[in-house]
Amino acid sequence: MKFSKFISTFFNPINFPIIGAFIYFLFRPKYIFKPQEYTILSIILVGTYIFPIVFLVILKHYKMIHSYKIVSIEERKFPTILFTTISLLVGNLLFKSNIVNLLALLFFGYTIAFLISYVLLYFNQKISLHTGAIGGLIGFLIYFSYYYEINLILIIAFFFVLSGVIASTRIRLKANTLLEVFLGFFISIISQFFIYGIYYII
Repeated sequence: MKFSKFISTFFNPINFPIIGAFIYFLFRPKYIFKPQEYTILSIILVGTYIFPIVFLVILKHYKMIHSYKIVSIEERKFPTILFTTISLLVGNLLFKSNIVNLLALLFFGYTIAFLISYVLLYFNQKISLHTGAIGGLIGFLIYFSYYYEINLILIIAFFFVLSGVIASTRIRLKANTLLEVFLGFFISIISQFFIYGIYYII
């Protein structure tokens, strides 16, 4: 049980956008000036990591949520729409830079997944944000490797295995049901493929 709690906490959903950004810059074959890279990483870190943590602390302080796990469907609604907005803003900012268009798609994909999860809340159906976060990253890495014709098979395989471990721990902790972990994973990975398909066609 302690191992499951560690995995669930260590691989928090807010970690995966910045992990995706690091992998992107590590393997991106086209050169980018380091100051630009550091600026982009800083924007992503503040927008998708630091700000959400501060925001959740504020919500907890004012008792708008009972715990940082945001268990209930009603508690999830406002944070979900906020994270949707953050993902959209970060993605739009990156896309407008014309430097890291493909990385911007990661956040647009997350935007779609968050929006779908928000709509599902009104049907009393939540999804696992843990498997959603890693599913989105896997989808991004697949088309990232395809687009630049680089071999990321070992990294993608690692994250597939990790997604199974995370899903198992969420079920073991009774934080999510089997349906919720599957919905989270597949909604996110399909959202990534969908947004890449639009980008590829345009």
